[in-house]
Amino acid sequence: MQSFSTAGLDPRRKLAYWNERAGESFSPLVSDPADIRTFHGFIERTDIGELTLAEACSEAQVVRHSRAHVARTRGSLYFLLLQIAGESRTRQDGREAYLRTGDFTLCDSTRQYDIFFPGRNRMLVLGVPDAQLRRQIACPESLVGIPVRAGSKVAGLLSRFLRSFWVACHQDLDPDAAARVSLALLDLLGATYAEVPRAHGERSAVAAAQRIRIINHIEAHLHDPEVTPTRVAESCRITPRYLHHLFAASEETVGRYLLRRRLEECARALAASVQLGRTVAAIAFDHGFSSPTHFGRVFRQRFGMTPREYRERHVAAAGARADTAGSPEQSLK
Repeated sequence: MQSFSTAGLDPRRKLAYWNERAGESFSPLVSDPADIRTFHGFIERTDIGELTLAEACSEAQVVRHSRAHVARTRGSLYFLLLQIAGESRTRQDGREAYLRTGDFTLCDSTRQYDIFFPGRNRMLVLGVPDAQLRRQIACPESLVGIPVRAGSKVAGLLSRFLRSFWVACHQDLDPDAAARVSLALLDLLGATYAEVPRAHGERSAVAAAQRIRIINHIEAHLHDPEVTPTRVAESCRITPRYLHHLFAASEETVGRYLLRRRLEECARALAASVQLGRTVAAIAFDHGFSSPTHFGRVFRQRFGMTPREYRERHVAAAGARADTAGSPEQSLK
């Protein structure tokens, strides 16, 4: 069992150390903490034959695995991301998986992905080589970014089994026994994804590629107030009707996606210590809102409080964490 922690590190060295250790444990990546002053994280990991199993705990952050990181990735791995505590949102191939405790999703290391952690969290990560996973799941690349809820019977069994297995790994589980259990784990993984509606994964390659291109365009222009669904369709050279058709299978329309992402980025900026000198209105304008009144109303609908209240709450929480004594590992757990 290996473990890495940011505890006791010089704040100037902390982020670089975290990126190095997380990249070695999973795949090359970069972390963008909500507040580097109060950011803490630790990772525990172990190898079980060809599989890896790790627990990552951290404060609020965004993890990005970019094209440059993909080029540096060695080997082809799939990650099963299981939320233990807190919540997260994983984005890959134009899909988003919003996870609460017990939920999980698949992620492919050979393609770009982003993982958003809005607050303190714990995630269990099972790494499975591509060839080994394909013995259990046909076309796993078509299933990335699909949230699997712990409430369903087989999925709940897998969620509980994996967490119990992780506890057993801390108790000097015999290597031979661990290898046998890992085979049972893979069988259970295959059984779980056999129940995932294939309609999610069987969209045409052209439609999937179009949707990814649209998502990337929106993400690159969140700050532009002129970007609307109609303008997105024009920029991507498709009709508005086809644009809405591409989003029909998702949980939100393209307009709602655009609004949600702008609000999420505004919330991140409001909670960031480096943005404290900027007004709420300036942050709203930076992220595509042209009316402070409209921004305040939709922000409150989304987060249940005004932007100013949101900022004050996060500033107070950051100060409280900075004053808290004790091990960051214990506070995260």
